[in-house]
Amino acid sequence: MNKLAVRDVPDPRLRNEQDIVVKVRKTVTCGSDLHLIGGYIPFMSRGDVLGHEFVGEVVEVGAQVRKHKVGDRVVVSSFISCGKCWYCSQQLYSLCDNGNTNPAITEALWGFSPGGCFGYSHAMGGFAGSHAEYIRVPYGDVGAFTIPDEVDDLRALFASDSAATGWMGADLGGVRPGDVVAIWGAGAVGQMAARASVLLGAERVLIIDRYDNRLDQAAKFAGAEPLNYLRDDTGSALLEATGGRGPDVCIEAVGMEAHTPGPQQAYDKVKQQLRLQTDRPAAVRDAIYQARKGGSVFVLGVYAGFVDKFPLGAMMNKGLTVRGAQMHGQRYIPMLLERMARGELVTEHLATHVMPLDRGPEGYRMFKDKEDGCVRAVFEP
Repeated sequence: MNKLAVRDVPDPRLRNEQDIVVKVRKTVTCGSDLHLIGGYIPFMSRGDVLGHEFVGEVVEVGAQVRKHKVGDRVVVSSFISCGKCWYCSQQLYSLCDNGNTNPAITEALWGFSPGGCFGYSHAMGGFAGSHAEYIRVPYGDVGAFTIPDEVDDLRALFASDSAATGWMGADLGGVRPGDVVAIWGAGAVGQMAARASVLLGAERVLIIDRYDNRLDQAAKFAGAEPLNYLRDDTGSALLEATGGRGPDVCIEAVGMEAHTPGPQQAYDKVKQQLRLQTDRPAAVRDAIYQARKGGSVFVLGVYAGFVDKFPLGAMMNKGLTVRGAQMHGQRYIPMLLERMARGELVTEHLATHVMPLDRGPEGYRMFKDKEDGCVRAVFEP
């Protein structure tokens, strides 16, 4: 694991007239950060600041900023988008042509570059992250949203990424009233995908994980039916829930360090650590196998490159629709804040550990090792 440390860095300054500077009030760990810390996304540099999910107070605005003023309490989308390019006009904000100021790396990896992301390596623009006292927010009128008075910081915090990502998976995965939805991963994103599926009218939502505390949260706060894959025969449970067809929509919310029981785990992990594959795709494989014929699979977990034994034959012969994306936060955050204000969407239970920013390395250790039932560690600068 790469070494984490808390140290002084220069205060951010306005660089463009569309920028705002935000004093961070709360920021939170994310599972995708662990991929950076573990070295699986090898585009970090010494001194880079992590963090992409945050709320704060506007302390400085550029000359062209119209929607925000000093003193506004805002939540900021983790992905940086200009709001004007073709992709932004299609509400595909994480694919913005102008958000990533260092596109060469991802153009070489993936053919085209997505947008930029706070604190997520030089492959995503090299932007300083939110685990700091202050942060510069490019395109402030596009990516920052005023928080309603009825919503406190801790609830609004998760609109920045986790809730928007989860909702996108249910929305673009095509969840419709009466559907049966299966979700792999009961972390913050999986729980938010489950809650979104319930609010979109799914008849049943089943969520799969190996940590009972996370499954309990998903049942209590999202209305999902928990399955612990270390104890339950998940394949049989999904068939029973669907009359033998399989789920209509399968949402993968695990990512490139997926765990699976049995020898497959050792096989995938060794290949990843030897860089013979960049990602462990166990959850994606399972979602594709379990989805009903003609069903939908949406990949929310972060993946970097290449995987072994991707079940292309199952995908093609079953007639599946498989999609994935980084989250289009600007598309969903205003609606999420409204639902939070009405009490339809609660998130504060995800913040199991709240601590000062100077305990950041400890918080990440607890989060990575699931110590003391840690679901997410929140830092207060």
